[in-house]
Amino acid sequence: MGKLNLVIEIMVFAIPIAITIFNLICMLFMYKQDDIDIGRFTDLRNLVWAITLIVGSIASYLWLDLTGVKFFYRWNTQLYGNDLHQPVWSGALLTLAVIATLGFIGALVLKSSNVNGVPPLITVFCIASMYLALTIMVIFAIQLSNEFNYVWPCYIFLANVLMMSITIIRMKISQWNSVEQHCSENYGKNAYIKKLNTILLKSEKWPVYALLFMIPILGIIVAVLVLFGQEPTAIIKVWTETSDWALSQRIGPQNLPSDGHYLCTVAAGGHKRIVKPLRMGERHGHEIVVNRQLMIANAFENVLEEKTPRMHRGIRDFYDKYGFPIANYIRNNKIACDITYFVMKPLEWIFLVVLYLVDVNPENRIAVQYMPRKQAC
Repeated sequence: MGKLNLVIEIMVFAIPIAITIFNLICMLFMYKQDDIDIGRFTDLRNLVWAITLIVGSIASYLWLDLTGVKFFYRWNTQLYGNDLHQPVWSGALLTLAVIATLGFIGALVLKSSNVNGVPPLITVFCIASMYLALTIMVIFAIQLSNEFNYVWPCYIFLANVLMMSITIIRMKISQWNSVEQHCSENYGKNAYIKKLNTILLKSEKWPVYALLFMIPILGIIVAVLVLFGQEPTAIIKVWTETSDWALSQRIGPQNLPSDGHYLCTVAAGGHKRIVKPLRMGERHGHEIVVNRQLMIANAFENVLEEKTPRMHRGIRDFYDKYGFPIANYIRNNKIACDITYFVMKPLEWIFLVVLYLVDVNPENRIAVQYMPRKQAC
């Protein structure tokens, strides 16, 4: 097993490093027309780029998920332990998806088109679309920066996408310069379009011109998306309507301890009108939400511990063994917490009857459960 784990670790880290070095070489050296004509190298590069995009995006998502990033839980959702809320606001995901898609289409057009098949104006539009997608990617990297120690592998994927984009732009410029002469008359009869294309014949200026086209393209995207229900400020709120991250403007609820068993989870996670939380309490030095069902169950456990310690130990071991998996399953699921609350109702009534039979002041015992130490004193 030791050798197998070593091999797996080498593959996990060596493959991304090898791909990164390959993409770096392509960006720095293998973008000129003479290099592009090498068929085998082109096939290899296309394969590596496909692996980078597909495997890299999936691996990045899985890594963030393993580190506790909950992509489907908004900033106001109650989380547990070291979990983190979504880094991008789900209400504006359509805006991000459209910009990313346009950037990908722009890169695909540049990479696949023949040197004489696309006018310079279209080429600049494609580069501008790529710029917008890359800008979103850079902002996403900034958003994750406050948790860099945990999410740093994702930056390898983002760096590779950036290098691939630069390579594609340099390839297109190299292709254009390899053609001896370009004539603006080939691009329509409109005088303004012809004049604009004449200006754009100098391919070295394309990256600069693309910067100028970014703003009008973004304006068109926002205007169209407003018709589909997106807010005009969605491109900003997608980062700020979050909690836990570098650009977040919201403050989410403090995470509850992950060692709380399922009745603690029910009290905190169910719909308030059903589970009826009463106050904040303290468990193992952490704040928890307390409802009457939880207080009665813990008071009953106190009685068992006093009267029948051996039976209490067995029940406690059973609860510890099965309580945490149940809590982990129903966590962040309000309906599951509500159902668990109703399932526990008969046991709650039995616990209450036992308390009233054996305790002189059962309500006093119930009231002090999970009481914070300062208040208890």
